[in-house]
Amino acid sequence: QVQLVESGGGLVQAGDSLRLSCTASGRTFSSMGWFRQAPGKEREFVAVITWSGGSTYYADSVKGRFTISRDAAKNTVYLQMNNLKPEDTAVYYCAARVVSGIDYSGRYYSDWGQGTQVAVAS
Repeated sequence: QVQLVESGGGLVQAGDSLRLSCTASGRTFSSMGWFRQAPGKEREFVAVITWSGGSTYYADSVKGRFTISRDAAKNTVYLQMNNLKPEDTAVYYCAARVVSGIDYSGRYYSDWGQGTQVAVAS
C-alpha cells in the first residue's frame, strides 16, 4: 500500500523558515512534488524534483525562497521554505508520480499526502 506522510507545517511569522518533509512507502516514483491550496483558491504547483537525476522546478512565486530536495535512502522529499510571506499560507500537499515527465497541473500524480497546514502571520 502506497503512503505519503507529511510533516513540518506550523504557524510562523513573516520572514521565518519552515521545512516540510514527505516520506513515501510502498512504491518507487519518478518524481515527487509539492502543491498548495489556500482557502478559497485552487490548488497550485509549488515545486517538483525528479527522483533519479534530482532536477528541480519551481513556481515563480517561490523561486529563490523555497528549495526542494530528496534523500533517496530515506525515500523522503523536503521543502525548505525561507523568507515566508503571508501569501504562502496554505495547506501543502506532497504528491508522487510514477510515470516519467514533469507535471505542473497536479492531474497526473498517482498518490497524495494528507496535507500539512502552513500559516504565516504578518
